[in-house]
Amino acid sequence: MFRHKGKTRTLKHNLRIASLLSFVAGIVNVTGFLAVQRLTTNVTGHFAFFVDEIFKLNFWLGFIYFLYIFFFFLGSFVSNLIVEIISKKNDRFIYVIPTVFESFILLFLAVFGQFMISQNPNFLVCSLLFAMGLQNSLVTTISNSTVRTTHLTGLFTDLGIELSQLFFYKQKDQKHKLFSSIKLRLTIIIFFFLGGLLGGIFYSTLKLFVLAIAATVLIIGILYDDLKLKLIKQNRNHNNEKRHTTAHFQ
Repeated sequence: MFRHKGKTRTLKHNLRIASLLSFVAGIVNVTGFLAVQRLTTNVTGHFAFFVDEIFKLNFWLGFIYFLYIFFFFLGSFVSNLIVEIISKKNDRFIYVIPTVFESFILLFLAVFGQFMISQNPNFLVCSLLFAMGLQNSLVTTISNSTVRTTHLTGLFTDLGIELSQLFFYKQKDQKHKLFSSIKLRLTIIIFFFLGGLLGGIFYSTLKLFVLAIAATVLIIGILYDDLKLKLIKQNRNHNNEKRHTTAHFQ
């Protein structure tokens, strides 16, 4: 699900990565809000607060909201920068490194997040937004802009449009493509909700250690992807050897 790109990428790959990353984003979204009462997976609301504080001449608060926006942007920038650099050296790790980087950030915040809340909560918010910028850029690149997992506004907009199109699309191929897109968007929404639900349930007992669950989910996703790739290669080599042996005896 991480490695396939271009024409080799299928709906199944997008569904897998969408469910994994939207689940992580749901955990981060609710956990961040419960911890510091800030949105930590998107910047739409922060931009409104930024403008509001500037108009009120509260420049320091306005600068804080600007930092929130900037760190989400910075995460997106760094993610794609890593992808471009690694693509020139080893394609195998092209999407693994940004995901591991995100996992490390979430684990770090799970361990030291409570201390940050008392000392500098804005650093916690910026770190989570940076991690979500990393993730959003990564999944956008992997899926050719088909999947986005850190916010739902555009998803509900697209879902509303596509559901209305069901009344008008009559051709079989058009309906198949439309149903696939609807399925993908519903998957993202459902897993985002499930991640948020889990984050909300466990926050009361685990606090920011809930983020360790999100990091673990990411690591499991990478290991699963790597294991599946190895199994595919082994089966391919086995089939080639079998074919070669059969041809030799013939």
